[in-house]
Amino acid sequence: MDKVTLACPCLFGVESLVADEIKALGYNDVETQNGRVIFHADESAIARANIWLRCAERVLIMLGEFEAHSFEDLFQGVKAIPWEKWIGRDDAFPVKGWSLNSKLHSVPDCQAIIKKAIVEHLKEKYHVTWFKETGAKFQIQFSILKDKVSIYIDTSGEGLHKRGYRRNSIEAPLKETLAASMVKIARFYADRAFCDPMCGSGTILIEAALIGRNIAPGLNRSFAAENFHLDKSIWKDAREEASAAINSEPIEVFGYDIDQKAVELTLENAKKAGVGDVITASRQDLRDFAPTQEHGTVVTNPPYGERLLDIKAAEEIYKTMGSVFLKLKGWRFYIISPSENFESLFGKRADKKRKLYNGMIKCEFFQYFRR
Repeated sequence: MDKVTLACPCLFGVESLVADEIKALGYNDVETQNGRVIFHADESAIARANIWLRCAERVLIMLGEFEAHSFEDLFQGVKAIPWEKWIGRDDAFPVKGWSLNSKLHSVPDCQAIIKKAIVEHLKEKYHVTWFKETGAKFQIQFSILKDKVSIYIDTSGEGLHKRGYRRNSIEAPLKETLAASMVKIARFYADRAFCDPMCGSGTILIEAALIGRNIAPGLNRSFAAENFHLDKSIWKDAREEASAAINSEPIEVFGYDIDQKAVELTLENAKKAGVGDVITASRQDLRDFAPTQEHGTVVTNPPYGERLLDIKAAEEIYKTMGSVFLKLKGWRFYIISPSENFESLFGKRADKKRKLYNGMIKCEFFQYFRR
């Protein structure tokens, strides 16, 4: 198979997790950068990465990087890429992207120039003057940062956080890729109970159960690259590999929420994710959290609050968490929050903190594991 360079964009703060996932798939030529991880592999990695990666946002084929200080530089750099390797004469190739701190600051102009450069290249290769764009869709993505241009083809389609199980959610749900990252940081082990006492629609619990059962997050969804001009067997082989890797090791994953509707959504979404037999959930006030297990791990995303009254309510929750959690000696706690006052409200300094982003909200992941 031909070699490809793949780039996996990710949330800031989880790059090392994505790199570890890629290495666990057997790929060792891995480079970690801010907000993305790059690796080199054969084309089968397109399927395996899409199906297996829990913490990455997408899998992109990196076609080229170059400096561009003018629109002419951009045009020539894009035109030099061997587009015919991927795009057939009838295929669609829309363009989207972003530009930051660059002389080429107009995104619409960049889109138009990149599109024109691809068309001109393919016209020379296919000896045609017009493209139907009725075939497979090859989404072209570009990024321009400080005049450095990166050009990609998106192989994922919908973002990798779209696992397919969360068709329903409560207000402000946590992104699945972030939830998986939090579980990974917490080092969930199958021999310890796992709980989210403010489970919302169940995202953290479901990601923990998928990890505990070694269920590939993309096993049951489709990807844009399945329509590319690639050997179809790479998708069949990757899915067979993922199916064979699922284990039935007993794990204990449970959650609570004060809202009965949230509990019902958790159970419904767990069933859709194929882990309905693993997860239990029931209605309970945080103040009543008193697990019977001697050892366990809590990972949770308490409400943040945006308005003054909501902030005060969130701060009361932080105080309650501290008074309840710190009594439990055999348990470890992992809590994401944007509050600068979290530790003082919780009542104890974290053993470790890690910056994570929940959407555009800069947060700290407070870790309490020295019990």
